[in-house]
Amino acid sequence: MIIKKSRDEIAKLARAGEVVARAHEALTAALEPGMTTADLDRIAEDVITRAGAVPSFKGYRGFPATLCTSPNDQIVHGIPSRDVVLAEGDLVSIDCGAIVEGFHGDSATTLVVGGDDAVDERGATLVRETRNALWQGIAQACDGNRLGDVGAAVESVAIRHGFGVVREYVGHGVGRALHEDPSVPNYGRAGRGLRMSAGWVIAIEPMFNLGSDHTRTLDDAWTVVTADGERSAHWEHTVALTIDGPWVLTARCDEPSHPLDEGVPTY
Repeated sequence: MIIKKSRDEIAKLARAGEVVARAHEALTAALEPGMTTADLDRIAEDVITRAGAVPSFKGYRGFPATLCTSPNDQIVHGIPSRDVVLAEGDLVSIDCGAIVEGFHGDSATTLVVGGDDAVDERGATLVRETRNALWQGIAQACDGNRLGDVGAAVESVAIRHGFGVVREYVGHGVGRALHEDPSVPNYGRAGRGLRMSAGWVIAIEPMFNLGSDHTRTLDDAWTVVTADGERSAHWEHTVALTIDGPWVLTARCDEPSHPLDEGVPTY
C-alpha cells in the first residue's frame, strides 16, 4: 500500500533528509586514501547523533552499522570495517539514512578516493553517469507521470554508455518505514506502471555496473557484489512529489532541491 504524506509529514521527512545531506557533505570532505570504512561510519554517526537524529540503518534487520559502505565491485550493503582500507582511485558507495521525529531520510553517493582525477576514465564515467541518471529519474518524478517514466529515464543513460543496470535491488517509498511501497525500478517503459501523484515520497537509486547486471551476495548475508568483479556505482535521493514538481529532500549544498525550477544538473 502506498502511503501519501501530508505537508507536515513531508516537512519532517525534509528535516531527516537535511541531516543525511549534512552527513554526506562531512564524508565527502573527510574522505582520503588510507581511511577505513569504519572511519567513515564514525563520522556519519557523529553528524547524525549531534543533530538529535537516529541512524536509520543501525540495527535494521540486524545491520551492524550507521552506513553501508561498498567499494569497487561491491554494489550495496557493504558493512563498514577497520579492515577495509581505502586506496587512491577506489570507488566507494556510501549509503546513509537518518530518522527525525519518526521519519526517514535516505541517500547514497559514490565517491572517488583521492578525487575524481585519481580514477581511470571508465571509472570516472561510471560514477558521473550514474549520478546523471539519478537526476534524469528525479526530473520524471512528477504528479501524473508513471513509475515507468522514472525507470525509463534512468535506464536510458545506462544503455547509452553500455552499463549493466542492477535489477534485483531497486528504489522504494520512504516514510515512517525506511522501505515502503512502491518499488521504484531503475528500468522500464515510459508511460507504463503506476501513476504517481502529489504526496508520494520515494527513493530513486540507480545502481550501474561496468560489466553485466548480475549480482551475488557474500557470506556475510549483506554485501552485494557484481558477479563478474567489475566496478559498480550507486546514487540515491529521497524525493517528495508535489504539485509543483519533485522536491529533493536529501539534496546537498551543491545540488538543487527543486530541479525543475533551478535546473536539472549535469555532471
